[in-house]
Amino acid sequence: MALFGTDGVRGVANVDLTAELAVDLAIAAAHVLGEIGTFAGHRPKAIVGQDSRASGDFLEAAVVAGLTSAGVDVYRVGVLPTPAVAFLVKESGADLGVMISASHNPMPDNGIKFFAKGGDKLADQVEAQIEKRLGEPWDRPTGLNVGRIIFDETAAERYITHLLSTIDTKLTGLKVIVDCANGASSTVAPSVYQRAGATVTAISATPTGWNINENCGSTHLDNLISEVKKTGADIGIAHDGDADRCLLVASNGEVIDGDYILNILATSWLEEGKLNKKTVVGTVMSNLGFIKSMESLGIKFEKTAVGDRYVLEKMLENDYTLGGEQSGHVIMRQFSNTGDGLLTALQVMQIVAKSKKSLLDLTTTMKKYPQILINIKNVKKERLASSEKINSAILLAEKELGARGRVLVRASGTEALVRVMVEADDLNIAKSTADSLAQLVKSELQ
Repeated sequence: MALFGTDGVRGVANVDLTAELAVDLAIAAAHVLGEIGTFAGHRPKAIVGQDSRASGDFLEAAVVAGLTSAGVDVYRVGVLPTPAVAFLVKESGADLGVMISASHNPMPDNGIKFFAKGGDKLADQVEAQIEKRLGEPWDRPTGLNVGRIIFDETAAERYITHLLSTIDTKLTGLKVIVDCANGASSTVAPSVYQRAGATVTAISATPTGWNINENCGSTHLDNLISEVKKTGADIGIAHDGDADRCLLVASNGEVIDGDYILNILATSWLEEGKLNKKTVVGTVMSNLGFIKSMESLGIKFEKTAVGDRYVLEKMLENDYTLGGEQSGHVIMRQFSNTGDGLLTALQVMQIVAKSKKSLLDLTTTMKKYPQILINIKNVKKERLASSEKINSAILLAEKELGARGRVLVRASGTEALVRVMVEADDLNIAKSTADSLAQLVKSELQ
């Protein structure tokens, strides 16, 4: 089984993802990048950051040890969002970025995510090369050729300055609640929104190392919804553990997911002439209601596999400016080539401030189709593609739904589970179809 998933290497820290593996990954990455010419003609430089998990400390130490032993100078930036690392790689001209994070996964998990020169994610083929080179014998540099470790104390401020430069309207008068998931955004997110002019209250912004994503953040919205309704806030912002995405909550407690966010951005940008080729990129998980909304506005919808790396690939391939996922990963290429939850929240809040409309008002152009998503755990997900019984059931369900809905059954690229998603114009039909398929998947893949 491949070590790299859709978003780096992930697993239970100290079981699947050990210090030894982290060292090996860092060394192999240095060797591969050196051989393909990334380090040619200069002393190599890497940016290394982490989220707030306790296991991030030893994994970061292992990655730093691996890189420096392979001759790479490492700039440690501490606890910062994943998109901050991507930005800092590009801004500083570094050859490589490494983020220690498992994003929205539970605290015991962790992950290692690599960024190429320029701040993009490493190409699949480069990741495959790294995996092949793990544990190989190598000639170790000595003397002046070993890497150094530098703690970059200005990194957070440079990232904040970058974010603030993307808006030209003060957010004065907006009352905002931000749920930081006790994660990587706990310091920078409240600061950014406040400096942009909003009145900010932060919740779940006191990371202990053990409480990241624990009943908070973008995967657990109840606290944020309650706080928004109780305080009369205009907007609630929910980040995940590494803040590469966000979900929003309207003043009435309604959840505004990535499809709604993309709809708001695409509509505004179309009016302003900023939506290149009048196209937006989504995934197979994008809601039918969003797709139909785009069509009604004359905006073309391009579909990719799940994963923001595939959204970006399509955007780069065709020079599109806007794309993202229902989960809240949104990519705005004029600002960044990676999903950035803080950037996304700022851009939506700017539209709210400029239009003088509420967040809820901005969602009225899109009618979301009822969607049922069932995650089936503890099954052999690798057998999904070869199951004739499951594939036949999917085809039958699709035929019965026709143009009124759709079915998606896929193995998760980041977790050990299979996802069954059904959309239909009728909630009861969506639920019964999803339940039936989920039961079949569970029985067939035990």
